[in-house]
Amino acid sequence: MALISLEKEADLLSRVSNGDEKAFERLFYAYYDSLGAFVYQLTSSQILAEEIVQEAFIEVWLRRESLTGIASFKSFMFVLTKNKMLNALRKIASEKLRNCVWQESLEPYQSAEPVEDPIDHYKSILEEAIQKLPPQQQKVFKLSKIERLKQEEIAHLLNLSPETVKKHMKLALKFLRNYFADARIDMPLLVVLLSRFFR
Repeated sequence: MALISLEKEADLLSRVSNGDEKAFERLFYAYYDSLGAFVYQLTSSQILAEEIVQEAFIEVWLRRESLTGIASFKSFMFVLTKNKMLNALRKIASEKLRNCVWQESLEPYQSAEPVEDPIDHYKSILEEAIQKLPPQQQKVFKLSKIERLKQEEIAHLLNLSPETVKKHMKLALKFLRNYFADARIDMPLLVVLLSRFFR
Protein backbone atom coordinates (compact mmCIF):
# COMPACT_ATOMS: atom_id res chain seq x y z
CA MET A 1 0.00 0.00 0.00
CA ALA A 2 1.37 3.40 -0.94
CA LEU A 3 1.47 5.62 2.15
CA ILE A 4 -0.71 8.73 1.98
CA SER A 5 -0.29 11.57 4.45
CA LEU A 6 -3.36 12.80 6.33
CA GLU A 7 -3.08 16.12 4.51
CA LYS A 8 -2.93 14.42 1.12
CA GLU A 9 -5.71 12.04 2.11
CA ALA A 10 -7.99 14.95 3.06
CA ASP A 11 -7.28 16.56 -0.30
CA LEU A 12 -8.09 13.33 -2.16
CA LEU A 13 -11.32 12.86 -0.20
CA SER A 14 -12.37 16.41 -1.01
CA ARG A 15 -11.69 15.83 -4.69
CA VAL A 16 -13.53 12.49 -4.70
CA SER A 17 -16.55 14.09 -3.02
CA ASN A 18 -16.65 16.48 -5.99
CA GLY A 19 -16.54 13.61 -8.47
CA ASP A 20 -12.80 13.51 -9.24
CA GLU A 21 -12.25 10.07 -10.79
CA LYS A 22 -8.44 10.17 -10.67
CA ALA A 23 -8.51 10.91 -6.95
CA PHE A 24 -10.80 7.90 -6.46
CA GLU A 25 -8.40 5.68 -8.40
CA ARG A 26 -5.53 6.91 -6.21
CA LEU A 27 -7.38 5.93 -3.03
CA PHE A 28 -8.55 2.65 -4.57
CA TYR A 29 -5.07 1.46 -5.47
CA ALA A 30 -3.55 2.81 -2.25
CA TYR A 31 -5.78 0.75 0.07
CA TYR A 32 -6.99 -2.17 -2.07
CA ASP A 33 -4.23 -4.67 -1.24
CA SER A 34 -4.10 -4.04 2.52
CA LEU A 35 -7.88 -4.30 2.84
CA GLY A 36 -7.87 -7.49 0.77
CA ALA A 37 -5.16 -8.99 3.00
CA PHE A 38 -7.22 -8.05 6.07
CA VAL A 39 -10.30 -9.91 4.79
CA TYR A 40 -8.27 -12.87 3.52
CA GLN A 41 -6.63 -13.28 6.93
CA LEU A 42 -10.06 -13.71 8.49
CA THR A 43 -11.82 -15.70 5.75
CA SER A 44 -9.03 -17.61 3.95
CA SER A 45 -10.86 -16.86 0.70
CA GLN A 46 -9.14 -14.75 -1.94
CA ILE A 47 -12.32 -14.51 -4.02
CA LEU A 48 -14.42 -13.38 -1.05
CA ALA A 49 -11.73 -10.88 -0.05
CA GLU A 50 -11.67 -9.29 -3.50
CA GLU A 51 -15.47 -9.14 -3.72
CA ILE A 52 -15.88 -7.52 -0.31
CA VAL A 53 -13.20 -4.87 -0.84
CA GLN A 54 -14.49 -3.98 -4.29
CA GLU A 55 -18.06 -3.68 -3.00
CA ALA A 56 -16.78 -1.40 -0.24
CA PHE A 57 -15.13 0.90 -2.77
CA ILE A 58 -18.24 0.95 -4.94
CA GLU A 59 -20.20 2.12 -1.89
CA VAL A 60 -17.57 4.81 -1.26
CA TRP A 61 -18.02 6.18 -4.77
CA LEU A 62 -21.81 6.03 -4.70
CA ARG A 63 -21.83 7.94 -1.38
CA ARG A 64 -18.87 10.18 -2.17
CA GLU A 65 -20.65 13.41 -1.16
CA SER A 66 -20.30 12.43 2.52
CA LEU A 67 -16.55 11.74 2.42
CA THR A 68 -15.38 15.19 3.54
CA GLY A 69 -16.42 14.54 7.15
CA ILE A 70 -14.15 11.49 7.50
CA ALA A 71 -11.16 12.05 9.80
CA SER A 72 -9.26 8.91 8.76
CA PHE A 73 -10.13 7.23 5.47
CA LYS A 74 -7.98 4.22 6.36
CA SER A 75 -9.92 3.59 9.58
CA PHE A 76 -13.19 4.26 7.80
CA MET A 77 -12.39 1.72 5.07
CA PHE A 78 -11.33 -0.97 7.53
CA VAL A 79 -14.59 -0.56 9.48
CA LEU A 80 -16.68 -0.50 6.28
CA THR A 81 -14.86 -3.55 4.92
CA LYS A 82 -15.18 -5.43 8.22
CA ASN A 83 -18.93 -4.78 8.31
CA LYS A 84 -19.34 -5.97 4.74
CA MET A 85 -17.30 -9.07 5.55
CA LEU A 86 -19.48 -9.87 8.58
CA ASN A 87 -22.63 -9.40 6.49
CA ALA A 88 -21.21 -11.69 3.81
CA LEU A 89 -20.30 -14.36 6.37
CA ARG A 90 -23.77 -14.15 7.92
CA LYS A 91 -25.29 -14.58 4.48
CA ILE A 92 -23.10 -17.61 3.77
CA ALA A 93 -24.01 -19.15 7.13
CA SER A 94 -27.69 -18.47 6.51
CA GLU A 95 -27.53 -20.10 3.09
CA LYS A 96 -25.82 -23.18 4.52
CA LEU A 97 -28.49 -23.46 7.20
CA ARG A 98 -31.24 -23.00 4.66
CA ASN A 99 -29.83 -25.83 2.55
CA CYS A 100 -30.19 -28.19 5.50
CA VAL A 101 -33.94 -27.79 6.03
CA TRP A 102 -36.72 -29.67 4.23
CA GLN A 103 -37.55 -28.73 0.65
CA GLU A 104 -41.01 -27.55 1.72
CA SER A 105 -39.56 -24.80 3.85
CA LEU A 106 -37.69 -23.48 0.81
CA GLU A 107 -40.85 -22.77 -1.20
CA PRO A 108 -41.22 -19.15 0.01
CA TYR A 109 -37.67 -18.43 -1.12
CA GLN A 110 -38.14 -20.18 -4.45
CA SER A 111 -41.33 -18.29 -5.24
CA ALA A 112 -39.97 -14.92 -4.17
CA GLU A 113 -38.98 -12.45 -6.86
CA PRO A 114 -35.16 -12.53 -7.16
CA VAL A 115 -33.34 -9.30 -6.39
CA GLU A 116 -30.61 -8.47 -8.88
CA ASP A 117 -27.17 -7.88 -7.42
CA PRO A 118 -25.95 -4.48 -8.69
CA ILE A 119 -22.48 -6.00 -9.17
CA ASP A 120 -23.96 -8.62 -11.50
CA HIS A 121 -25.75 -5.84 -13.36
CA TYR A 122 -22.51 -3.91 -13.87
CA LYS A 123 -20.69 -7.08 -14.87
CA SER A 124 -23.29 -7.89 -17.54
CA ILE A 125 -22.91 -4.38 -18.97
CA LEU A 126 -19.13 -4.78 -19.04
CA GLU A 127 -19.36 -8.16 -20.78
CA GLU A 128 -21.86 -6.72 -23.26
CA ALA A 129 -19.51 -3.84 -24.01
CA ILE A 130 -16.55 -6.17 -24.57
CA GLN A 131 -18.58 -8.19 -27.07
CA LYS A 132 -19.21 -5.01 -29.06
CA LEU A 133 -15.51 -4.24 -29.48
CA PRO A 134 -14.04 -4.67 -32.99
CA PRO A 135 -12.53 -8.19 -33.31
CA GLN A 136 -8.87 -7.15 -33.05
CA GLN A 137 -9.48 -4.81 -30.11
CA GLN A 138 -11.45 -7.54 -28.37
CA LYS A 139 -8.58 -10.01 -28.83
CA VAL A 140 -6.02 -7.57 -27.49
CA PHE A 141 -8.22 -6.61 -24.53
CA LYS A 142 -8.93 -10.22 -23.53
CA LEU A 143 -5.30 -11.28 -23.89
CA SER A 144 -4.26 -8.36 -21.71
CA LYS A 145 -6.97 -8.38 -19.04
CA ILE A 146 -7.99 -12.05 -18.92
CA GLU A 147 -4.86 -13.91 -19.99
CA ARG A 148 -2.67 -11.27 -18.30
CA LEU A 149 -0.20 -11.23 -21.20
CA LYS A 150 2.30 -8.42 -21.57
CA GLN A 151 2.19 -6.03 -24.51
CA GLU A 152 5.19 -7.68 -26.19
CA GLU A 153 3.66 -11.16 -25.78
CA ILE A 154 0.39 -10.03 -27.35
CA ALA A 155 2.26 -8.42 -30.23
CA HIS A 156 4.16 -11.65 -30.90
CA LEU A 157 1.04 -13.81 -30.62
CA LEU A 158 -1.05 -11.66 -32.98
CA ASN A 159 1.85 -10.76 -35.28
CA LEU A 160 1.43 -7.06 -34.53
CA SER A 161 3.83 -4.34 -33.51
CA PRO A 162 3.85 -3.35 -29.81
CA GLU A 163 2.67 0.12 -30.82
CA THR A 164 -0.32 -1.37 -32.65
CA VAL A 165 -1.18 -3.45 -29.59
CA LYS A 166 -0.94 -0.34 -27.42
CA LYS A 167 -3.21 1.54 -29.83
CA HIS A 168 -5.82 -1.26 -29.85
CA MET A 169 -5.80 -1.36 -26.04
CA LYS A 170 -6.19 2.40 -25.80
CA LEU A 171 -9.12 2.35 -28.24
CA ALA A 172 -10.74 -0.57 -26.41
CA LEU A 173 -10.59 1.23 -23.05
CA LYS A 174 -11.91 4.41 -24.64
CA PHE A 175 -14.84 2.46 -26.09
CA LEU A 176 -15.59 0.88 -22.70
CA ARG A 177 -15.51 4.26 -20.97
CA ASN A 178 -17.91 5.71 -23.54
CA TYR A 179 -20.16 2.64 -23.28
CA PHE A 180 -20.33 3.03 -19.50
CA ALA A 181 -20.97 6.74 -19.86
CA ASP A 182 -23.88 6.05 -22.23
CA ALA A 183 -25.23 3.56 -19.67
CA ARG A 184 -24.98 6.37 -17.08
CA ILE A 185 -22.49 4.43 -14.97
CA ASP A 186 -19.68 6.38 -13.30
CA MET A 187 -16.19 5.75 -14.64
CA PRO A 188 -14.65 4.75 -11.27
CA LEU A 189 -17.00 1.76 -11.24
CA LEU A 190 -15.31 0.61 -14.45
CA VAL A 191 -11.97 0.74 -12.62
CA VAL A 192 -13.38 -1.47 -9.86
CA LEU A 193 -15.00 -3.88 -12.32
CA LEU A 194 -11.83 -4.31 -14.35
CA SER A 195 -9.99 -5.04 -11.12
CA ARG A 196 -12.66 -7.45 -9.96
CA PHE A 197 -13.28 -9.51 -13.08
CA PHE A 198 -9.94 -9.21 -14.85
CA ARG A 199 -7.44 -9.32 -12.01
